[in-house]
Amino acid sequence: MHDWTGHRPKNCAVGAVAALLLLIASVPALPQAAPPSLGLQSPSQQSVPAPPPQQAEPDAPPAREENPGLINELGKLWDKSISVLPKIKSPSETLDDLSSMAKPSTMVTGRMACVVSANGAPDCKLGAERLCQSKGYKDGKSLDIDAAEKCSPKAYIPGRQRKPGDCKTENFVIKALCQ
Repeated sequence: MHDWTGHRPKNCAVGAVAALLLLIASVPALPQAAPPSLGLQSPSQQSVPAPPPQQAEPDAPPAREENPGLINELGKLWDKSISVLPKIKSPSETLDDLSSMAKPSTMVTGRMACVVSANGAPDCKLGAERLCQSKGYKDGKSLDIDAAEKCSPKAYIPGRQRKPGDCKTENFVIKALCQ
């Protein structure tokens, strides 16, 4: 529409400018390419604009961007080390474990013979257990042993020479740790 001078009225121009701005604002922006260098580029060297990235769903958390570097690697190492280490116990749990492992034990004295094993050596474990059982305990370990020589009466005859089978050594448990 023109006025009598042949010019458009000002309010029409303002409306056209507003419509143009609205149209520009509604068009999605395209990423800008790097400015060309001062030299000439072949068509294969010119950058092609990348398509706009697809928007993720609004409910999905953004993906963690991998950032190679010292801090990132230390973070990975820390995360792995936590999963490898055993669970740390509280002080009360540690005391409970120690008290269940510690069995009350008592040292007893007495005299119990050790049995002779197949190879001829004394086996004092059974002697220690028997000594502890005689004192009312269940199990025991020998702490101290004593050895004595036991000979046949022939070995004491005056003027008679001792023979290899006349005497033998006997071992006894005299102290044991009982539980």
